[in-house]
Amino acid sequence: MQRFGFLCAAALAAATLSGPVHADDPYEKLTPEELARDKATIRRLNREQLDYVRKRDAQYAKGWRAYDDARRSPDYGESRYARQMRDYEADRRDYERAMADWREDVAACRAGYYSRCRR
Repeated sequence: MQRFGFLCAAALAAATLSGPVHADDPYEKLTPEELARDKATIRRLNREQLDYVRKRDAQYAKGWRAYDDARRSPDYGESRYARQMRDYEADRRDYERAMADWREDVAACRAGYYSRCRR
């Protein structure tokens, strides 16, 4: 009796799981005209995608060329760093000078020279 139940369960499982295996191929049901139209549509979509990718890659290439040109220019690299350091050092000197003037004004203000307090 148990064996009969097991065999029924196995047969049911086999029938249920084998359904997708026996599924119909949609291309078997298409007429030759429909197959040709489907093939043409796929070909057209592939060409459109290829055109898109080529345009995109051309834009990327233009950007990379501009990047390479910029890296090869004499302003790039060490000279650029040196220029930035000179600018930074000059700004730092101006800042230190302004702070020294401000400290002098604060000291003079505290000493009673109130005309220096307005700064």
